Amino acid sequence: MRIALFITCFNDTMFPETGRAVVTVLERLGHTVDFPQEQTCCGQMHFNTGYRPDAVPLVTRFARTFAEYDAIVTPSASCAGMVKENHPLLAREYGPAGLQQLVAELVPRVSEFTEFLTDVLGVTDVGARFPHKVAYHPTCHSLRGLRLGDRPDRLLSAVQDIDLVDLPAADSCCGFGGTFAVKNADTSAAMLADKNAAVLVSGAEVLCAADNSCLMHIGGGLSRQGATVRTMHLAEILAATEGKNR
Repeated sequence: MRIALFITCFNDTMFPETGRAVVTVLERLGHTVDFPQEQTCCGQMHFNTGYRPDAVPLVTRFARTFAEYDAIVTPSASCAGMVKENHPLLAREYGPAGLQQLVAELVPRVSEFTEFLTDVLGVTDVGARFPHKVAYHPTCHSLRGLRLGDRPDRLLSAVQDIDLVDLPAADSCCGFGGTFAVKNADTSAAMLADKNAAVLVSGAEVLCAADNSCLMHIGGGLSRQGATVRTMHLAEILAATEGKNR
């Protein structure tokens, strides 16, 4: 199976260690992962702010860049949702001839990282060890968009020596929402305050999620409060082998 990593522009620019963690886990499971250099933005920013026709060249580039791969894996529920839900819509409404079919053939091969591990590879234990107290935040895109359900929890539960703790009001939004945090700063800040209070109540040492955008928002708020809770992408926990013989 030819696997490609779709890192997303956000991760590539700000959190490249997450992409490396995805590759580490998949290679540990015996797979080879390619990184197509031609990949760029999935077009979510354009789509969500009303510039839908301007997103079509990015949809076209995505489809052509990843067309030859059997599986496309991304550590972003947000961008996975954009590709799965909105690339077909954009191709149908604004795309040139042939794009709709190309997108339709590609989309079923796109998976968010936890989807790929559990649904495609059929694994939950990826050989990780992470002896820390961890809470999981189900981001809006992972919870309500992709409906990942308990996939992340199953993967985390299989990590050796991890101490999973409940996050109060886990299904509440952190307030980021991309441009929402800019356009509605006061509301966003209030939602963030509630989320960070819940994180602190949980007693977690580490907060993880399937989207670094939300983790950046939450982590920034925790840092400004002087909290010691770390934020880590779920893939980085699954890649960890702390104190384990490799």
